[in-house]
Amino acid sequence: MTYSDTVILITGTTGAIGGALALQYAKPGVSLILQGRDASALATLSTACQQRGAKVNTLSLDLTDTPALQQWLREVASQQLPDLVIANAGMNISQGQHRQGENWQDIEALLDLNIKSTIALVNGLVPAMRQRGSGQIALMSSLAAFYGLPVTPTYCASKAAIKAYGEGMRGWLSQDGIKVNVVMPGYVKSAMCDGMAGPKPFLWTPERAAKTIVKGLQQNHARISFPFPLNLGTWFLSVLPPPCSQYLLRWLNYGG
Repeated sequence: MTYSDTVILITGTTGAIGGALALQYAKPGVSLILQGRDASALATLSTACQQRGAKVNTLSLDLTDTPALQQWLREVASQQLPDLVIANAGMNISQGQHRQGENWQDIEALLDLNIKSTIALVNGLVPAMRQRGSGQIALMSSLAAFYGLPVTPTYCASKAAIKAYGEGMRGWLSQDGIKVNVVMPGYVKSAMCDGMAGPKPFLWTPERAAKTIVKGLQQNHARISFPFPLNLGTWFLSVLPPPCSQYLLRWLNYGG
C-alpha cells in the first residue's frame, strides 16, 4: 500500500497495539480516523500522529452502542471512505485467580465489543467499499482463537468467531477487490495482557507487533500470526487429540 492520499480507520487506538499501529501509519499523505474510549489518551495520540505529518480525525465512541456506531459508519462511508480499516478494539476477561468463574455482565460486554461491534463495523463499510471496488479490512483475532484456554474461555470463543468471520469474508469479498486479513497476535505488552492469567511466553512490544502487522497487511497475508514458535504451538493444540491438548495446558499452567 502506498501512503499518498490514503485513509486509514483504526479502532481501539487508546490500547497498546492500536496506538502503535496509528503511529506506524502516521506519515504525510495519510488521513487517520482514530477511535478510542479514552478521550485524553486519544488526544495525546492524535497530536503525536499529526507531528509525524498525518491528518487526524478522532472520535471517542463506545462501539457497543450499535445505533451510534452505525450512524458514525454512515457518515464515514459517505464523507471519507477508508482504504484500510483495522478493527482492533477488544477486551479480555478470565475465570479469575481463585477459579470463581466469569461474571455474566463481563461476558456480555466482551461479546458485544469483540464480536458484535467488529462485525457491525465491517457490515457498515463493506457496501461502500464494494461499490468503489477496493479496500482492505484487518480483523484483530488472537492466537487464542486456535484452541480454547480454560482460563479465558469466552475471550477465546470471541477471537475464534472473528477468525472464522474474517476467513469467510475474505473469500466472499475477493471478487469485489477487497482484501480481508485476520491478525492473530500472541502476547503483546499492554494493560490487557498484564491482566491475563497464566504465563506470557515470547512477549512482544506493541511497536514490534505493529511493524509485523503493517508488513503482513502490505503483503495481503490471509493470516498474520506471531510470534513464532508460539503461533505454531497454539495451532498444534487444535490438531492434537483433545486429551493431549488439555494435558499440555495443565502442564504449562493454563489449565484453569
